[in-house]
Amino acid sequence: MEKLVQITSGRGPAECNMAVRKVADRMIREAQIHSIRIEQHAVESIANLPCSITLKLNGKNMDSFLKQWLGTIQWICKSPVRPFHKRKNWFVAVVEIAQATLVSPIDERDVTYQSMRSAGPGGQNVNKVSTGIRATHTPTGLTVQVMDSRSQLQNKQLSLERLREKVAKMNAVSSMQLQTNVWLSQINIARGNPKRVFSGLDFKES
Repeated sequence: MEKLVQITSGRGPAECNMAVRKVADRMIREAQIHSIRIEQHAVESIANLPCSITLKLNGKNMDSFLKQWLGTIQWICKSPVRPFHKRKNWFVAVVEIAQATLVSPIDERDVTYQSMRSAGPGGQNVNKVSTGIRATHTPTGLTVQVMDSRSQLQNKQLSLERLREKVAKMNAVSSMQLQTNVWLSQINIARGNPKRVFSGLDFKES
Protein backbone atom coordinates (compact mmCIF):
# COMPACT_ATOMS: atom_id res chain seq x y z
CA MET A 1 0.00 0.00 0.00
CA GLU A 2 1.36 3.39 -0.97
CA LYS A 3 1.61 6.23 1.54
CA LEU A 4 2.55 9.89 1.26
CA VAL A 5 4.43 11.63 4.04
CA GLN A 6 5.13 15.34 4.18
CA ILE A 7 8.06 16.92 6.00
CA THR A 8 7.31 20.60 6.57
CA SER A 9 8.96 23.56 8.25
CA GLY A 10 5.59 25.14 8.97
CA ARG A 11 6.66 28.24 7.07
CA GLY A 12 9.53 28.59 9.52
CA PRO A 13 12.91 30.30 8.98
CA ALA A 14 15.75 29.09 6.77
CA GLU A 15 17.15 26.90 9.54
CA CYS A 16 13.89 24.93 9.69
CA ASN A 17 13.98 24.54 5.93
CA MET A 18 17.49 23.12 6.23
CA ALA A 19 16.13 20.69 8.80
CA VAL A 20 13.47 19.58 6.32
CA ARG A 21 16.20 18.48 3.91
CA LYS A 22 18.15 16.72 6.67
CA VAL A 23 15.07 14.85 7.91
CA ALA A 24 14.18 13.76 4.36
CA ASP A 25 17.70 12.45 3.73
CA ARG A 26 17.69 10.59 7.04
CA MET A 27 14.26 9.07 6.38
CA ILE A 28 15.36 7.91 2.93
CA ARG A 29 18.44 6.20 4.36
CA GLU A 30 16.52 4.49 7.16
CA ALA A 31 13.70 3.41 4.82
CA GLN A 32 16.19 1.66 2.57
CA ILE A 33 17.58 -0.22 5.58
CA HIS A 34 14.05 -1.46 6.33
CA SER A 35 13.51 -2.52 2.69
CA ILE A 36 10.92 0.20 2.16
CA ARG A 37 10.77 1.73 -1.29
CA ILE A 38 10.88 5.49 -0.91
CA GLU A 39 11.13 8.34 -3.37
CA GLN A 40 10.81 12.08 -3.36
CA HIS A 41 7.32 12.89 -4.63
CA ALA A 42 7.15 16.69 -4.41
CA VAL A 43 9.22 19.62 -3.15
CA GLU A 44 8.21 23.18 -2.30
CA SER A 45 11.12 25.58 -1.92
CA ILE A 46 11.79 29.09 -0.64
CA ALA A 47 15.11 30.76 -1.47
CA ASN A 48 16.50 27.45 -2.77
CA LEU A 49 15.73 25.65 0.48
CA PRO A 50 12.89 23.11 0.80
CA CYS A 51 10.14 24.27 3.13
CA SER A 52 8.21 21.08 2.35
CA ILE A 53 9.18 17.69 0.97
CA THR A 54 6.67 14.94 0.24
CA LEU A 55 7.91 11.37 0.16
CA LYS A 56 6.15 8.37 -1.37
CA LEU A 57 6.60 5.08 0.49
CA ASN A 58 5.84 1.48 -0.41
CA GLY A 59 6.61 -1.63 1.63
CA LYS A 60 5.47 -4.15 4.20
CA ASN A 61 6.88 -2.45 7.30
CA MET A 62 5.70 1.10 6.66
CA ASP A 63 3.52 1.42 9.79
CA SER A 64 6.26 0.49 12.25
CA PHE A 65 8.74 2.65 10.33
CA LEU A 66 6.45 5.69 10.31
CA LYS A 67 5.79 5.38 14.06
CA GLN A 68 9.40 6.44 14.52
CA TRP A 69 8.89 9.60 12.48
CA LEU A 70 5.35 10.93 12.52
CA GLY A 71 5.21 13.99 14.78
CA THR A 72 7.60 16.82 15.60
CA ILE A 73 11.32 16.48 14.89
CA GLN A 74 13.76 18.73 16.79
CA TRP A 75 17.12 19.83 15.46
CA ILE A 76 19.53 21.36 17.99
CA CYS A 77 22.17 23.36 16.20
CA LYS A 78 23.69 26.82 16.11
CA SER A 79 22.32 28.60 13.06
CA PRO A 80 24.43 27.83 9.98
CA VAL A 81 23.13 30.96 8.23
CA ARG A 82 22.92 33.48 11.10
CA PRO A 83 26.11 33.16 13.18
CA PHE A 84 25.00 35.58 15.89
CA HIS A 85 21.47 34.27 16.25
CA LYS A 86 20.82 32.96 19.77
CA ARG A 87 18.23 30.35 18.88
CA LYS A 88 19.52 26.77 18.65
CA ASN A 89 16.29 24.74 18.54
CA TRP A 90 14.56 24.21 15.20
CA PHE A 91 11.41 22.17 14.61
CA VAL A 92 9.79 20.46 11.65
CA ALA A 93 6.74 18.24 11.38
CA VAL A 94 6.40 14.86 9.70
CA VAL A 95 2.77 14.14 8.80
CA GLU A 96 1.02 11.49 6.76
CA ILE A 97 -1.04 12.92 3.92
CA ALA A 98 -4.38 11.30 3.19
CA GLN A 99 -4.55 10.92 -0.57
CA ALA A 100 -7.53 12.34 -2.36
CA THR A 101 -10.20 9.80 -3.21
CA LEU A 102 -10.77 10.38 -6.90
CA VAL A 103 -13.39 8.79 -9.11
CA SER A 104 -11.89 7.14 -12.18
CA PRO A 105 -12.84 8.58 -15.58
CA ILE A 106 -16.22 7.24 -16.68
CA ASP A 107 -16.15 4.32 -19.07
CA GLU A 108 -19.35 4.21 -21.10
CA ARG A 109 -19.45 0.44 -20.59
CA ASP A 110 -20.25 1.16 -16.93
CA VAL A 111 -23.22 3.38 -17.81
CA THR A 112 -26.77 2.07 -18.10
CA TYR A 113 -29.42 3.99 -20.05
CA GLN A 114 -33.16 4.02 -19.51
CA SER A 115 -35.51 5.77 -21.90
CA MET A 116 -38.22 7.95 -20.42
CA ARG A 117 -40.97 10.17 -21.68
CA SER A 118 -39.83 13.75 -22.05
CA ALA A 119 -41.75 16.55 -20.38
CA GLY A 120 -42.12 20.25 -21.05
CA PRO A 121 -42.51 22.28 -24.25
CA GLY A 122 -41.82 20.88 -27.65
CA GLY A 123 -45.08 19.78 -29.16
CA GLN A 124 -46.82 16.46 -29.37
CA ASN A 125 -43.69 14.51 -30.30
CA VAL A 126 -42.00 15.43 -27.01
CA ASN A 127 -44.99 14.35 -24.96
CA LYS A 128 -45.70 11.05 -26.72
CA VAL A 129 -42.31 9.61 -27.63
CA SER A 130 -39.81 8.31 -25.04
CA THR A 131 -36.85 10.39 -26.13
CA GLY A 132 -35.64 11.36 -22.65
CA ILE A 133 -32.74 9.46 -21.12
CA ARG A 134 -31.88 8.54 -17.55
CA ALA A 135 -28.22 7.53 -17.38
CA THR A 136 -26.70 5.80 -14.34
CA HIS A 137 -23.01 5.21 -13.69
CA THR A 138 -23.13 1.82 -11.97
CA PRO A 139 -19.86 1.98 -9.91
CA THR A 140 -20.75 5.32 -8.26
CA GLY A 141 -24.54 5.41 -8.54
CA LEU A 142 -24.40 8.85 -10.15
CA THR A 143 -27.52 9.56 -12.22
CA VAL A 144 -28.56 12.25 -14.68
CA GLN A 145 -31.74 12.82 -16.65
CA VAL A 146 -31.62 14.51 -20.04
CA MET A 147 -34.60 15.72 -22.04
CA ASP A 148 -32.96 18.50 -24.01
CA SER A 149 -33.49 17.07 -27.48
CA ARG A 150 -36.19 15.23 -29.40
CA SER A 151 -33.44 12.84 -30.46
CA GLN A 152 -32.86 9.96 -28.07
CA LEU A 153 -29.33 9.56 -29.43
CA GLN A 154 -28.46 13.18 -28.72
CA ASN A 155 -29.91 12.93 -25.21
CA LYS A 156 -27.85 9.81 -24.63
CA GLN A 157 -24.68 11.61 -25.69
CA LEU A 158 -25.54 14.59 -23.50
CA SER A 159 -26.20 12.36 -20.50
CA LEU A 160 -22.73 10.82 -20.81
CA GLU A 161 -21.15 14.28 -21.00
CA ARG A 162 -23.01 15.40 -17.87
CA LEU A 163 -22.00 12.32 -15.93
CA ARG A 164 -18.40 13.10 -16.79
CA GLU A 165 -18.90 16.72 -15.71
CA LYS A 166 -20.24 15.50 -12.35
CA VAL A 167 -17.20 13.29 -11.83
CA ALA A 168 -14.86 16.16 -12.71
CA LYS A 169 -16.54 18.41 -10.12
CA MET A 170 -16.36 15.68 -7.44
CA ASN A 171 -12.66 15.17 -8.10
CA ALA A 172 -12.00 18.91 -8.02
CA VAL A 173 -13.65 19.17 -4.59
CA SER A 174 -11.62 16.21 -3.27
CA SER A 175 -8.38 17.70 -4.55
CA MET A 176 -9.18 21.11 -3.05
CA GLN A 177 -9.91 19.55 0.34
CA LEU A 178 -6.59 17.71 0.21
CA GLN A 179 -4.74 20.94 -0.58
CA THR A 180 -6.44 22.60 2.40
CA ASN A 181 -5.39 19.79 4.72
CA VAL A 182 -1.81 19.99 3.47
CA TRP A 183 -1.76 23.75 4.06
CA LEU A 184 -3.05 23.33 7.61
CA SER A 185 -0.35 20.78 8.35
CA GLN A 186 2.25 23.31 7.24
CA ILE A 187 1.18 25.98 9.70
CA ASN A 188 0.48 23.81 12.75
CA ILE A 189 3.68 22.44 14.24
CA ALA A 190 3.82 21.45 17.90
CA ARG A 191 7.05 22.62 19.50
CA GLY A 192 6.92 20.29 22.53
CA ASN A 193 7.41 16.54 22.96
CA PRO A 194 9.51 15.91 19.83
CA LYS A 195 9.38 12.40 18.42
CA ARG A 196 13.10 12.44 17.66
CA VAL A 197 15.91 14.87 18.43
CA PHE A 198 19.02 15.42 16.29
CA SER A 199 22.03 17.62 16.95
CA GLY A 200 24.73 19.42 15.01
CA LEU A 201 25.39 19.89 11.33
CA ASP A 202 26.06 16.16 10.99
CA PHE A 203 22.50 15.54 12.24
CA LYS A 204 23.36 12.92 14.87
CA GLU A 205 20.48 11.58 16.94
CA SER A 206 20.59 12.72 20.56
